[in-house]
Amino acid sequence: MQDLPHPPERAALFLDFDGTLVEIAERPDAVIVPPDLPGLLERLSTHLDGALAIISGRPLAELDHFLPVPIAKVGSHGAVLRPVPHGPLEEPALPSPPAAWRVRLATLAESFPGAFIEDKAHGFVLHFRQAPEAGPVSRTLLESLVAEAPDAFALMPARMAWEVTPRAVSKGTAVTSLMARSPFAGRLPVFVGDDVTDEAGMAVARAAGGQGLRLQDVFGTPPVFRDWLAGLDRHYRRGAAA
Repeated sequence: MQDLPHPPERAALFLDFDGTLVEIAERPDAVIVPPDLPGLLERLSTHLDGALAIISGRPLAELDHFLPVPIAKVGSHGAVLRPVPHGPLEEPALPSPPAAWRVRLATLAESFPGAFIEDKAHGFVLHFRQAPEAGPVSRTLLESLVAEAPDAFALMPARMAWEVTPRAVSKGTAVTSLMARSPFAGRLPVFVGDDVTDEAGMAVARAAGGQGLRLQDVFGTPPVFRDWLAGLDRHYRRGAAA
């Protein structure tokens, strides 16, 4: 693990949730959020004049459940944005996969106890952490389904999961959208994530002159990353008191 980075002056922070801020759990609803994390994120957002956003593959309602604080949030890999806390949702017009795709996947998943489907507004995820043998065969099926509409949908690999998602949005499009408006505009983006689904956000941050940081390479584990965020909080508070 390399030395921990120093964020640029006038940074905008874009943070993944699962696997980055919190450890991956056996099921999405089983993640454990440290009790001090929501308050830490809210303080950092205040220090940055609001230029902090959580960008997750989870539905926005789940982010609100686990992080009940007024900060910018993006759900479903950019399919739902709420740039202003308590503000209106922004939902680009996106296709939804044919219902028959999910039916075929559900039939396959029934053959692998422990595998389960997570539904999203414009797609779905097969989780196979508890049934690893379902991974290769489900990938073959999902690749064949997505090939029926390759311009509209993509198959994204995640950590012990496969996700069918609209091709038009990603964590990269979310960063681009937020960086075009206040309070993010004019700052240098810092995107931190742990998974393949985060790479688009990292790439956009780097292309804008900022930092795209893969958690495993830079911080190692979510607890180390949370400690780094706590250090930023102390740094900003010292600066405000000076």
